[in-house]
Amino acid sequence: MNKHELKKIKKTLLKKEILAFDQLTKSQKTKLFKFSETYKNFLNQSKTEREATRQIIAAAKAGGFVDIDIQTEKNSKDTRKIYKVFQGRCVALAVLGEKNPVSGTNIIVSHIDSPRLDLKQNPFYEDLNIGLMKTHYYGGIRKYHWLAVPLALHGIIITSDNKTISIEVGEDPCDPVFTVTDLLPHLAGKSQGNKKISEVFEGEKLNLLAGSIPLGSEDEKDRVKLGVLNLLYEKYGIIEEDFISAEIEVVPAGKARDIGFDRSMIGSYGQDDRICAYTSLEAILGMQHPDKTSIAMFFDKEEIGSEGSSGAKSSFLEDFMSDLLFINGQDTDNRSLRKALINSSCLSADVNAAMDPDFKDVHEAMNAANLGFGICMTKFTGVAGKSGSSDASAEFLGKIRQIFNKNKIAWQTGELGKIDQGGGGTVAKFLAKFGMDVLDCGPAVLSMHSPFEVSSKADVFMTYLGYKAFYSDNV
Repeated sequence: MNKHELKKIKKTLLKKEILAFDQLTKSQKTKLFKFSETYKNFLNQSKTEREATRQIIAAAKAGGFVDIDIQTEKNSKDTRKIYKVFQGRCVALAVLGEKNPVSGTNIIVSHIDSPRLDLKQNPFYEDLNIGLMKTHYYGGIRKYHWLAVPLALHGIIITSDNKTISIEVGEDPCDPVFTVTDLLPHLAGKSQGNKKISEVFEGEKLNLLAGSIPLGSEDEKDRVKLGVLNLLYEKYGIIEEDFISAEIEVVPAGKARDIGFDRSMIGSYGQDDRICAYTSLEAILGMQHPDKTSIAMFFDKEEIGSEGSSGAKSSFLEDFMSDLLFINGQDTDNRSLRKALINSSCLSADVNAAMDPDFKDVHEAMNAANLGFGICMTKFTGVAGKSGSSDASAEFLGKIRQIFNKNKIAWQTGELGKIDQGGGGTVAKFLAKFGMDVLDCGPAVLSMHSPFEVSSKADVFMTYLGYKAFYSDNV
């Protein structure tokens, strides 16, 4: 066998790993960097699930989408682009297709919550003449990531007279910020040196500095706490009891930034999973006359197991699908709804872990995702023996692979670390219960669940193109 024949065999048989930047045309690279700027702006304006919902609704309205609750009252087929918001924390968009939804739809589901700290319902206290606020961490965080960094407060407070007060402190350059203190290394030896990392950083010690100026005479108790509360009352008209009915999230202060001399990467809080939320949003906004109805779902609570009325375990998808059937003039009985769901195809749009050059040992290199190699298809998640995973079928993986190849989408496969190393889950299994085909599919990121996650701009763009191709093709 000569070298020419061997080269031909290799080209035919071996799987090709293509760096996404190598596959992009000059025109696509220009679009990529422009797309990245709008994505960064979305991240800056969407530090919480409520803020992300508002951004999604604003984009939907600008794109001609109408509120489905208004549309169902009219029972009109005139409008083909529809949205529905639920509890201000999750939202769904749809572009009605030519085919009856009962024959199946194309769905992309992402989540818009991210790991963070939440203020407790009774947060304010004083110790050593320092005002502090107690927090409870949300989702899977590395607690030490949240020490000695500038933090901002975002959220809402419902007052005793049912007014909604919005809070955002720490993002404007003129704003104060907040922080959780850390122990200096000079004194940490005996206190922390021989402990496990899980024991060194305690959840109950993730308390924010809130102030240090006292109010009142020296014989008053908790003067600094009173001073903080007085400032809040003067600015917002709120009292301590109002925090019982509040959702105040503590997030990293600051904006998304370019990383590297070549600006090829993005560093930001919340890219898991707003990277998939934004790319799927942009993909569905560009849909006009799909064959099958295109749906984008944006859920809350994924980081704590998709629990609650705004998570993927809720009935929001079923309710939205019933409305779509009604809009289309179809029966909304249980059988039609079940058929519409079981015949649908779904991408569970979530990130995977990119292999870190400094931590290769936790990955199995042949099956790990890498930064810069495009959108990642994750056949299964879960832990140990795939526990907690929906494990996508070979047939559905084949269809998605064909779509990506046909549309020249740079793609790769990946799994979440070595077997028995750890693991995790997504919303996929909660969608698979309806009988639909589901595949986890999104970009790989570095420093996942940290306050400053890292993505490749090429992966972001390929994810957008991949989602757009999924909506456009009849799978």
